[in-house]
Amino acid sequence: MSQFDLVIRGARCATASDVFVADIGIVDGRIHTLGRSIGPGRREIDAGGRWVLPGGIDSHVHVDQRQTGGGLTADTFATGSVAAACGGTTTMIPFATQDRGQSLRWAIEEYHDRARGKTAIDYNFHLIVADPTAEALSEELPDIVAGGCTSLKFFTVYDDVMLKDRQLLDAMAAARCEGAMVMVHCENAAGVAWMTERLLERGLHAPKYHPAARPAIMEQEAVYRMTAFAELTGVSLMVVHVSSGDSIALIAAARRRGVQVHAETCPQYIALDSTDLDRPGLEGAKALCSPPPRWRGNEAAIWQGLEDGFFDVFSSDHSPYRFDSSGKFPHGRDVPFNRMSSGVPGIETRSPILFSEGVRKGRIDINRFVALNSANAAKIYGLYPRKGTIAVGSDADLCIWDDRYETIIDNGLLHHSVDYTPYQGMRITGWPAITLLRGEVVAEYHSFCGTSGNGRYVPAEKRMSAGAVTPTQAELSKLGVRLASGQ
Repeated sequence: MSQFDLVIRGARCATASDVFVADIGIVDGRIHTLGRSIGPGRREIDAGGRWVLPGGIDSHVHVDQRQTGGGLTADTFATGSVAAACGGTTTMIPFATQDRGQSLRWAIEEYHDRARGKTAIDYNFHLIVADPTAEALSEELPDIVAGGCTSLKFFTVYDDVMLKDRQLLDAMAAARCEGAMVMVHCENAAGVAWMTERLLERGLHAPKYHPAARPAIMEQEAVYRMTAFAELTGVSLMVVHVSSGDSIALIAAARRRGVQVHAETCPQYIALDSTDLDRPGLEGAKALCSPPPRWRGNEAAIWQGLEDGFFDVFSSDHSPYRFDSSGKFPHGRDVPFNRMSSGVPGIETRSPILFSEGVRKGRIDINRFVALNSANAAKIYGLYPRKGTIAVGSDADLCIWDDRYETIIDNGLLHHSVDYTPYQGMRITGWPAITLLRGEVVAEYHSFCGTSGNGRYVPAEKRMSAGAVTPTQAELSKLGVRLASGQ
């Protein structure tokens, strides 16, 4: 090769499994060569022996999303993706939401229109299914999966989007037939409603009562039910935003039974706890999300799961609301916690928090960081090896980390369209010094220097082979009974 478009010299590279020193030669946005003292580049960056890691993949993001509770997400695809880039994330997977009465096809096409030409980083979609009619599942879903949207999200809570058990089973079976995977928000709707009513009857309206209304046992009930449904239908399942140690135990038990179940957690479950909702006035609403941050000390169980490999991915669950009537308080400020918008911003701070609290404090090694931050999400959601690793042929989505850089998180440094961060004042060591998307520099420390609109839709491959397994066949096979053709 006579000349590369870009050469990164002296890179201390890490993937989910390896550490090596190399120069990285990039051509047409992809990694062309890994080696020592490779040929010249039209441009060159001296990494100086710093960590060069795959760009982050945030696989749980809400941007430009219609909200059922009345609040509006503050970030568009443009602002959310710029914030992501400045935090070292080069691929995001936001949600495309189907409302009841809408077709699945209309929902995914609408979100393609919302994102096209506006994002600063690459993206795919998860499709939120709120109305799984027989027509939607049999006629529309196959084309959507073939188009590269291969993951579906279901809710067991929230009246406007939650599915009943029979709908969940039908939708899971359809996903299994198409080779798609399923993500589920696990909370028991009846239990949450019952607890909320009891609290409100006693005049307990402040944000600090939000965790009491959504106790961990209600997450655990839904986790057990969804892993049981996944076992029954044979679908691959992701339990999103796992918040408690007891949920970890239930997922681990399902894995021992052979259920293909993945687990995700988020920064709010290691950096926040229930006391953050008990701040003066309405300040506690800045930490209000669902499932809520748990009791102080619960974070030890989450860290243990991050350290020992239980958790597959670390996502932000970026749900950006401004602290005003357009966001957190669509029904006014003098309302109980259940009428405030639930969600916290975090797309820009996700990777730095994990690096600082995990790698710099010795809780996880650099390979585990890469796995949680990018590689596993790429593998699970069908983007690997194009994304999530440093290898010949992969997209040149890279972050050069300054692991000695010290800062204090301040909302004034962030690029989201939110007027607060729940992590305000948190001390951080380590930040992406240079972030590259397909070989082009898009961010340097806290400055965006890319081009909004250069992000591309990246179709995902199917996570599992297509094939129908009916509950009757699955259960009878365990008993050694084989059905005759047609039964």
